[in-house]
Amino acid sequence: MALVDQLLSTAYEDTQLLKRNDELGDDFSVPREVDFVFLSGERKNAEVLASFVGDNQYGKASIEQSKEGFRVVVSVTMPTNQQVLCSVSALMVCLAQLFSLEYDGWGCVIQRRT
Repeated sequence: MALVDQLLSTAYEDTQLLKRNDELGDDFSVPREVDFVFLSGERKNAEVLASFVGDNQYGKASIEQSKEGFRVVVSVTMPTNQQVLCSVSALMVCLAQLFSLEYDGWGCVIQRRT
């Protein structure tokens, strides 16, 4: 899939998840740890991505091994309002393409409005 198509698809999926979180009462302005997930069959690609993320202080990266290969989780403490979340998620799409990994989206704990 071309980069532009991936960015458009990811922005749509991100927005759908934010809508679901809004229905659950999420307060997007509250910073929280957001985990961005990458998948790779190659340890080297996972290590290079994790090193790049850490060296450039984009977030904290960890690598987990599974039966299918390797999973890189990049954790960023941030609010999840749409503009911020979609911008960071778009960066992750670009990193996945640059380092030949699959970007598998993001997740976080909902911060309920009081």
